[in-house]
Amino acid sequence: MLAWMNWTPTVAIFFAVIATILAIMTVYEIVSPCVERKGFLPISTTRGDRLFIGLLSAAYIHLTFLAVTDVTLWIALAVSVVWLLVLLRWG
Repeated sequence: MLAWMNWTPTVAIFFAVIATILAIMTVYEIVSPCVERKGFLPISTTRGDRLFIGLLSAAYIHLTFLAVTDVTLWIALAVSVVWLLVLLRWG
């Protein structure tokens, strides 16, 4: 089923998780519309802005781990998830 793009199951799960997060955030926005607020980030942001910044940051965190360490990427994933949660809550 995934052979046409040469995807591995891990990559498919990754994109499924991102799609699920986007769907949940969409429903959450419909149920409880947000307003821009200012947290520790130097700009006013909405939930969607903070999610985008968090996902982009996660990519950089993973690239940094790949560039400077030989440890497993599971640690980078844990750091990224914690960073995303902090960013969504207080960012």
